[in-house]
Amino acid sequence: MSDGYCSSKKTDTICGQEAGKVMSRLRCVVLRGLDFKTYLFLFTLLPIFIFGIYLHGQKITYFLRPLWESPPKPFNILPHYYHENTSRETLCSLHGWKIRQSPRRVFDAVLFSNEIDMLTIRWNELSPYITQFVLLESNSTFTGLSKPLAFADNREKKFKFVEPRLAYGHVGGRFKKGENPFVEESFQRIALDQLIKLAGIKEDDLLIMSDVDEIPSGHTINLLRWCDGFPPILHLQLRNYLYSYEYYVDSKSWRASVHLYQPGKTRYAHFRQSNNLLTDSGWHCSFCFRHINDFVFKMKAYSHTDRVRFLHYLNPRRIQDVICKGTDLFDMFPEEHTFREIIGKLGPIPRSYSAVHLPGYLIQNADSYKYLLPGNCKRETG
Repeated sequence: MSDGYCSSKKTDTICGQEAGKVMSRLRCVVLRGLDFKTYLFLFTLLPIFIFGIYLHGQKITYFLRPLWESPPKPFNILPHYYHENTSRETLCSLHGWKIRQSPRRVFDAVLFSNEIDMLTIRWNELSPYITQFVLLESNSTFTGLSKPLAFADNREKKFKFVEPRLAYGHVGGRFKKGENPFVEESFQRIALDQLIKLAGIKEDDLLIMSDVDEIPSGHTINLLRWCDGFPPILHLQLRNYLYSYEYYVDSKSWRASVHLYQPGKTRYAHFRQSNNLLTDSGWHCSFCFRHINDFVFKMKAYSHTDRVRFLHYLNPRRIQDVICKGTDLFDMFPEEHTFREIIGKLGPIPRSYSAVHLPGYLIQNADSYKYLLPGNCKRETG
């Protein structure tokens, strides 16, 4: 009491104004109890936020990639000239290259999983221009799952037309659980490198490096086997499709490449190996399967299996619905490097009604491959 007035100011060092330390304030919260706003945050909003991160953390990370990941160095894009009624000499000259006296030999090398239809379309597209087909398969997926030797099972029935020019090999899987899938993938690519050598490749032969579903156009390979003067390593820009040739995504597929073989230097790989990109050189049809169970198999088998965050992603009814809607199997944001590109690709892929400039064998046998053409999104369940 002072001068007749009673002071009600609290002077304790826990909850009063003198309390200045973090731990004291936490003790104060415990002693006084939680007010409504704090209670709402701790027991309602915070758990919802944590659960949301659990459900969509990977998706959010993809969306925020532009914040910490710089766009890749742009390619040196080479224009591509072609018309069926134009001579080889003219086409070589238009590209700034010189015509050869005779065509160079061409080797097409692939790692094979289970894409029987894609391989059939690929080899028929390229067959007139290929000296040697090289194929390696394994009884193991990149993720260490056991699988049949699908090519060996179909070799006699579907691929007799390449038999005289085929170098085939199979390698046993290592089946190491918990290992990064890219380790097994690298192991198989090294084995394919050895098979290419056994197939008889020589210096200056043209070697195609691409996945089975990354199909160079026949006229592109014919151009490169008849011309001299192009870069020794040349990436191929392919038109990107998803689920079928009905869903055109963009023209940003670039991993396919062709190499003028150099003994001791050329190694089979599926990453960027040069800065040169030949535009409009073929097609990349990703997840283009006839049967729903093939979608399930690839989702569990390929190197990005971490994208299968929940078991219901593998539900056949969900997969069929996703295919017909043109949405993403893994419920991911587009893999782009700027927010503008990501936002521009949000939502379903627009349908294309064009079947022009597709692989010739596909169009010639359209009745057998209707599921790959516009208007046929339903898949077989067997």
